[in-house]
Amino acid sequence: MKKLLLSALCVACLSGSMVAENQKALTGTKFRDNWSIGLNAGVTQTLGHPYSIGDNIRPIVGVDVYKQFTPVFKLGLGVDFGINTSGVLGYRGTRTAFDSHNLSAIGGLNLMNLFGKYKGEPRLFEIEAIGGIGWGHIYGAYEADGSDYNCMTTKLGLNLNFNLGEEKAWTLGIRPAIVYNIEGRNKYTQSVQFNSNQANFELTAGIAYHFKTSNGKHHFTYADLYNQSQIDELNGKINQLRSDLTTKEGELDSANKRINDLEKALTDCQNREPEKIVETVVETTVNKAMESMVTFRQGRSTIDASQRPNVERVATYMKNHKEAKVVIKGYASPEGSAEVNARIANARANAVKDMLIKTYKISADRIVAEGQGVGDMFSEPDWNRVSICTLEE
Repeated sequence: MKKLLLSALCVACLSGSMVAENQKALTGTKFRDNWSIGLNAGVTQTLGHPYSIGDNIRPIVGVDVYKQFTPVFKLGLGVDFGINTSGVLGYRGTRTAFDSHNLSAIGGLNLMNLFGKYKGEPRLFEIEAIGGIGWGHIYGAYEADGSDYNCMTTKLGLNLNFNLGEEKAWTLGIRPAIVYNIEGRNKYTQSVQFNSNQANFELTAGIAYHFKTSNGKHHFTYADLYNQSQIDELNGKINQLRSDLTTKEGELDSANKRINDLEKALTDCQNREPEKIVETVVETTVNKAMESMVTFRQGRSTIDASQRPNVERVATYMKNHKEAKVVIKGYASPEGSAEVNARIANARANAVKDMLIKTYKISADRIVAEGQGVGDMFSEPDWNRVSICTLEE
């Protein structure tokens, strides 16, 4: 018995170690994840002497609960009930609805995931090897007084599973198994033995429901892992943000220092005695020269009415500035001879002088009139038929 228990424990540890590496990337590994409940129904046949195949076949029903610890290994409890249709083993009839039951602790190995690796979800078809130890109870058998009989059992078999639905929440399975009475023929036998004459063959079909896990699925899934380049990139961004934060903190400290300096300067200014401000006015005298031009028609030295405002402008200034003097320079355009142009230029200067004296009563000693001959101040020849009046203080 101890050897059998040790063997089962070793198998469980081996299966767990074989998938330990895969578990690192799995989700849905909490204790409350990956539980299932199932219902089974089928037939059982007593093996060995004195029965042949077909003798003493009777229906059985059962229920089981499993916890899937890894994609390879699961552990659970199951109970099967033999329905009383004839005497137990043909010896005696019983008056109970069930003539036997077997309660087992069962471990299962998913052979597909063990040898083919888990793909992130259950395959459509999978094979499991199961084995377990249990307690069997037979109603009114063997004993001369017709009392019930208890024995230790072991169960070995296969589960041929079909995982159904898009979410793989349901499993439909065909489950052949052999259940041994490992205590022998009667309750007084002490040695553990696997004897086909003390065994039943079971063939059942069952359906199981897998409860939803913490990852939102009904099974294990692989987590989305980041590769090293993505991690390095994120670390680089974090370091850059830290550097930016340090720079901003330095700028903030500098700004706070400047604010403190300005607040101190403002406080000092508010507490300072008012200063007496002496305004010094410096008077400067700027000698200004003002010019006024009087234009003439070709060959003429008389002042047109349209030009009299320019002469009056000079007269008004001289009346307002008693010390002001004016220099009048007359010019001619290049048409004609030099002698004629000189005479006309002189006449134009004196025409302005005479109007200032006679019309505006400006003293002659404040006026200088000069003929300058042909003028070249302007690019257009006609524009040079002028008298230019320059006022001086």
